[in-house]
Amino acid sequence: MLNLENLRKQAKLILRWHREGHYPVAAQIREHLPRFVNMPDSEVLAGTFKLRDAQELVAKQQGFDSWQALKAGLSTAPLKVNGSPSKATIVGVEPQLLVTDVEKSCEFYCDKLGFTLVFSYGKPPYYAQVARDGARLNLRSVDRPVTEPTVRDREELLSVSMTVATAAEIKLLFVEFQSAGAAFRQTLKKQPWGAKNFIVEDPDGNLLLFAGPEN
Repeated sequence: MLNLENLRKQAKLILRWHREGHYPVAAQIREHLPRFVNMPDSEVLAGTFKLRDAQELVAKQQGFDSWQALKAGLSTAPLKVNGSPSKATIVGVEPQLLVTDVEKSCEFYCDKLGFTLVFSYGKPPYYAQVARDGARLNLRSVDRPVTEPTVRDREELLSVSMTVATAAEIKLLFVEFQSAGAAFRQTLKKQPWGAKNFIVEDPDGNLLLFAGPEN
């Protein structure tokens, strides 16, 4: 259940991040507010951005066209008896992958795995985010491998797991990556626990598991 007061606080936080020059918020602004779509991060953060802009951004993140539409939508929603949640809800996760060349990695994820670039910082870039559907991966530059490659290879240490909803989709995804020339550590395989999965290896040896139901 959405809470208007929490959404107001979220808008104020976004406004504060913009004023403080917090670069990750520039990507959110550009994604949801069309007037910023062709601006680089520096211009987004230097431009005029007011509370009503932050509220519009929050509304569009929640699937509404405007802040007024969001408030109207909430007013027609069933009232919650207890406004205080019994526990916090985690609504997303963004794994951080360590890579030696952020630009090269972005090209791999976009060209081979169908992701799109959300943002990239630095010249040359030292940090970036790529996204596909509900998955977001953060790419962080390091000088050398943090995990011993021989141990990672021997133990098949996964960097991230991503899932699809149906057996048809996991097969489609495998064929897509295969056609794009992705390197597989494990091809599509039926597992004893009732799943089908495969493992892709990125240019830095990070192992990416893609999984779906058996049928």
